[in-house]
Amino acid sequence: MISGFLAAIAFLTRLPVGRLRGFGPEEVARSARWFPLVGALLGGISVAVLRLCVPIFPPLVIAVLIAGVGVLLTGAMHQDGLADTADGFGGGGTREDVLRIMRDHAIGSYGGVALVLVLALKIATVAALIDGYDGHDGHRALTALLLAPILGRWSAVLLSATQPYARPPSPDAPSSAGSLTRFVGRNELIIATALAVAIAVPFDRWRGSAALVLVAVASAGWAWWCRRRIGGITGDTVGTGVEMSECLVLLLFTALH
Repeated sequence: MISGFLAAIAFLTRLPVGRLRGFGPEEVARSARWFPLVGALLGGISVAVLRLCVPIFPPLVIAVLIAGVGVLLTGAMHQDGLADTADGFGGGGTREDVLRIMRDHAIGSYGGVALVLVLALKIATVAALIDGYDGHDGHRALTALLLAPILGRWSAVLLSATQPYARPPSPDAPSSAGSLTRFVGRNELIIATALAVAIAVPFDRWRGSAALVLVAVASAGWAWWCRRRIGGITGDTVGTGVEMSECLVLLLFTALH
């Protein structure tokens, strides 16, 4: 368990646990069962930033700091996938065009707009939640900050375990690019789902349950769209699913604010 958890941390974050040893593609894929726990770690750091900063800074500044810390901890991994996916899906006509554009790491207009909108949405929703932190809505702000990264990483497991990899095998592609879809199976999905439910529901029974259902439905819809456009998923579309799920959780808690 410890080795798998460290592999999950090394894959999803820039925390230096990967320096202890090397993790192969199969080990990284099987560590997907612990992805929600990595999300809990990231969410816990966001909560710590909130608690430290709320006596000093206004909500908008704290929201920007939380967003910035999240990007630093993950190395903008999911934001990169979001930008590549937006460029590919926005600018590509055929499946081959979409995959070719997504492989180009240069950010185009679609990707730039998508990044700005998603970051702005996250900052706005987090600021709105923090605005009631000192009152009766304090628990809701903490729960949203914790659940958003947990359910975002759970969506990555859900997509990887149920969808085929869109790209053909290539020796030039990174070994981890298709490893999740090749090796993540039912066991990883069951354990990751159990962890997500065990954390989300006790923290906020009906809102946590609603967030789980919302992310599941959105992930299913995103998977359908990816299969229609490119025949499956890629690392970029999985990252987009993570960002989409986080935004939906934050939007849900903000709407119920």
